[in-house]
Amino acid sequence: MLEAVCMVATKRRPKHSPADPGSPAFEAVRRIGIECRLVIINSLLGGPMRFNELQKVGTGIEAKTLARVLKYLVSEGIVQREVLGSQAIAVQYSLTEKGRQLRPVIDSLHAWGEKWIMPSKALGKDQSGI
Repeated sequence: MLEAVCMVATKRRPKHSPADPGSPAFEAVRRIGIECRLVIINSLLGGPMRFNELQKVGTGIEAKTLARVLKYLVSEGIVQREVLGSQAIAVQYSLTEKGRQLRPVIDSLHAWGEKWIMPSKALGKDQSGI
């Protein structure tokens, strides 16, 4: 009897709920959810930047970490790496179309944070533990 109930419950459940590993939402968060990735993507929403510029925009990311994260974002097709000029090696990073499509997601996270986190921080009530 219990097996029949479990089977029925499983059949009614959507193929992937947003929190299930492998679901589109879970995979999206896995790819962009780390703080430094979001900082880099947000910085590149303003336009192409060189490596040193990304370090200086207040990201607080060490050079080694920044290089590793940029390499990952390039491999995911979110960021494009372009070598500039032929004499001096200069590299510029920009968002691909896939990366630019993250703007509404980041804008939504920003709006949510303004509404729910910033007021709490202002009152000294941030209990996120982060």
